[in-house]
Amino acid sequence: MIRRPSGPAGPAPDISGLTWVETPGALDTLVDELLDQDAYAIDTEFLRERTYYPQLALVQIGWGRQVAIIDPLAVDIGPLRRLLESDVLAVFHAADQDLEVLDLACGAIPKRLFDTQLAAGFVGFSTPSLMTLVERLVGVKLSKGDRLTDWTKRPLTEAQIRYAASDVVHLLEVRDLLNAELEASGRTSWVAEENEILRTRVRGHNDPHIAWWRLKDGRVLRGRDRLVAQELCAWRERRAQHEDRPVRFILPDLAVLAIAQGHPKSTAELVALRGMDGRYAKSSGGQELVDLVAHAEKGSMDDLRLPEADDFDRKLRPALTLVSAWVGQLSHDVLVEASLLATRSDLISFLRNEPTSRLASGWRNEILGNRVRQVISGEAAIAFDRDRGLVLEHRSGDELAVTIAVPTASWETDAPDHRLDGY
Repeated sequence: MIRRPSGPAGPAPDISGLTWVETPGALDTLVDELLDQDAYAIDTEFLRERTYYPQLALVQIGWGRQVAIIDPLAVDIGPLRRLLESDVLAVFHAADQDLEVLDLACGAIPKRLFDTQLAAGFVGFSTPSLMTLVERLVGVKLSKGDRLTDWTKRPLTEAQIRYAASDVVHLLEVRDLLNAELEASGRTSWVAEENEILRTRVRGHNDPHIAWWRLKDGRVLRGRDRLVAQELCAWRERRAQHEDRPVRFILPDLAVLAIAQGHPKSTAELVALRGMDGRYAKSSGGQELVDLVAHAEKGSMDDLRLPEADDFDRKLRPALTLVSAWVGQLSHDVLVEASLLATRSDLISFLRNEPTSRLASGWRNEILGNRVRQVISGEAAIAFDRDRGLVLEHRSGDELAVTIAVPTASWETDAPDHRLDGY
């Protein structure tokens, strides 16, 4: 079992061997030394509050009893690519954003990767923070630090530097403890598979044509209003990428919703809408938005890109709800984080029989996919047991019918069965 120290966690130890790297020569020396290691811990600090793309501010690397902090504001970190593309294992915690940042800065991601947050989800933790893992497994309480720190400011204080360094000091030890438990439970191959999926996931520019899916309160839109929102959000995404500014600085969600529902025919109507706050009143951008609305009004609804949940067979929605509940129960039973077993998108993809579904192959297919198929085909049923919760059983086929009188009135509706449709 994973070692969990008894008693209160001790204070974080002093970090010895801390090196600040800000010259090409020092970076080359660091890379050469790391290439002789079996593994290294790595983390990044970045900002993206006022830019579209993340601004890399620090790269922290730990190995043995040493920590190096690279200053990307002082030195080109391109040479780090030699390390990333080597066979030396890179150990992260919650790697997804770090991988995006490193790819943008170095043009490379690690050839081999281990994510401690991901691995912890397979041994009974639920998306734990690094602080939680270090305290529970190593017995050291990390400083919370200041999550609002502007890491691009120089010089950094000693407290800020030590806080940044603490993110990698214990990562290799955490990895070793998690690995021992994974091997004992036979889940090493599961984690290796998931780490490779994480490593090779497509990152980079968001697809402008589906940017409207992230629109706050976008579900209130219907019909052609959705097509208008799709055009507006695609325009906003491309402009944000070009200007390297957050999309909300280009046009806030409230304004997008107001335009999508209001269909302004002139710049005067446009700037009067909620959320516009006078934006584009005296520039060509206002007329550009009015033209986008006009184009969407004439466009084909076949061009509308719908989110998965909106483009899903209604007849399968009860099955989706039922299976989702059972996945939650299975997560509890086998001590695997539910989102690692199957997300809602995973289940939708699988129920559509998409060959790329994560449940269609690998370890998920073995413990989940085949059983979901049995539920859908009617071979198995999900039942409630007072002691065990939701359980999967062989289906008897003996239906317990419920007889209730149904209203005979015929109602004129825009959509059939709308009274029973919660979507």
